[in-house]
Amino acid sequence: MDGEKMKIDHIIVQAGGKGTRLEHLTKNKPKALLPVENLPMIFHLFRKYPEKKFVVIGDYKKEVLRRYLKAFANVNYIMTEAEGTGTCAGISKALSMIPENEAFMLIWSDLILPESFELPKEDGNYIGVSQTFPCRWSYENGILAEKPSTENGVAGMFVFQNKAVISDVDNSGEFVRYLSGKQIDFGICGLAGTREFGLISEYEKLNEVKCRPFNKITEANGRLIKEAIDDQGKKLAEDEKNWYRYTKSAKVRALPEIYNMDPLEMEKINGRNVYEYTDLTEAERLSVLTKIINSLKELHDIGKQPCDMFSVWEAYASKTFKRLEKVRALVPFANEKYITINGRKCRNVFFCEDELERRLLDYKCKEFSFIHGDCTFSNILLRNDTEPVFIDPRGYFGKTKLFGDPAYDWAKLYYSVAGNYDQFNLKRFVLDIADDSISLAIKSSGWEGMEEDFFKLTDTNKEDIKLLHAIIWLSLTTYAWQDYDSVCGSFYNGIYYLEEVL
Repeated sequence: MDGEKMKIDHIIVQAGGKGTRLEHLTKNKPKALLPVENLPMIFHLFRKYPEKKFVVIGDYKKEVLRRYLKAFANVNYIMTEAEGTGTCAGISKALSMIPENEAFMLIWSDLILPESFELPKEDGNYIGVSQTFPCRWSYENGILAEKPSTENGVAGMFVFQNKAVISDVDNSGEFVRYLSGKQIDFGICGLAGTREFGLISEYEKLNEVKCRPFNKITEANGRLIKEAIDDQGKKLAEDEKNWYRYTKSAKVRALPEIYNMDPLEMEKINGRNVYEYTDLTEAERLSVLTKIINSLKELHDIGKQPCDMFSVWEAYASKTFKRLEKVRALVPFANEKYITINGRKCRNVFFCEDELERRLLDYKCKEFSFIHGDCTFSNILLRNDTEPVFIDPRGYFGKTKLFGDPAYDWAKLYYSVAGNYDQFNLKRFVLDIADDSISLAIKSSGWEGMEEDFFKLTDTNKEDIKLLHAIIWLSLTTYAWQDYDSVCGSFYNGIYYLEEVL
């Protein structure tokens, strides 16, 4: 180490791993795209270093990775393909894209670095040492050894002062074993707090994330504080705050108490999300559903406006088709005229857009009401296990603020009752993409038996609600972008339900 300052502009990401020990979670996608806290693992790296230049090495499900990055990665990157096997595969090819005499980081895509981590600033070569999680190799006293260690474990993170240091890397083999024969003088890069997910049991220990990655929620003194963490979150937060301001003078019981607006500070409800009440009797479910529907009607009665058909078209047609086009290259069978889903032969929405548009042109919305905009079970709590409370309002519909088609609210509620959206949102589903068909199994919340009661209590048109339900699934494709399986699953579910109504 000579004490000179080192600048790191390039990052090579080894993203070729299969993640076989993660079982069904990586059946359709590479491990790098497995979502952690509503963000694919590799995107945690993108978010931490948005200004860097990335060389991403793909192998297993490389076309999925390529298409996914093309659709959603908002960083400067080049993707290359691995040649050979093992963790060495693709590194030599990636090195050709790194400028001469420039330092770079090499990291495995399944490492999620903590906020406190900083890249080394002094010139030299560095090796990431786990400190808090076990690894198969260790680095002690300048020696790399195949000896398990937690304090001195060798994780998949390295910094090299230039590419000449590893210019003779093989196309196949284990990268750390290769390094063990190089006798490189490494500095230590502490990785305390870094997370690694190798087993499905480790992944399942993650806390369920109930908010999108553009928000964060903290608790203080029995109150919840909701804050935006990016531009999208800030925009949505303003709509939400305006919604609560509008309801302040309305006598609607099913709302949380709001203490402050900036940041949004609200009552912490003593109760759970509706889908979490799995042990209710049929009579209890009917009672809860009746209260939810009556409370939603109270919300709708806060105010009315003339229907704006341009907002209707934006919400149901323009937005949906725009989102579908964004993922068309990503979803298997998206260019097939028919797709068999759970045994049903379904027309592909990309081949019956005209028919869907005609159906939507015939759709009638008499007037707009004040609406919630996203009243799924995930956004309804039961205060003291009995009384519904609506949270996380959307605050807009199409191009209109606060007001919109009341049927949209009913379709969103149906989305939870009959569609089990909330379980899907929590990744409690298994998607099997076979050579000629799709199998999608979503865990049940136990409310499907309330479908007929739903239509009686809401007095809505069954065909209209089912049409909007299918459209909501299709529109979820891009909104659920953080998980490849969710993108595909929402698309398949959408055309599955669309087949019933077209």
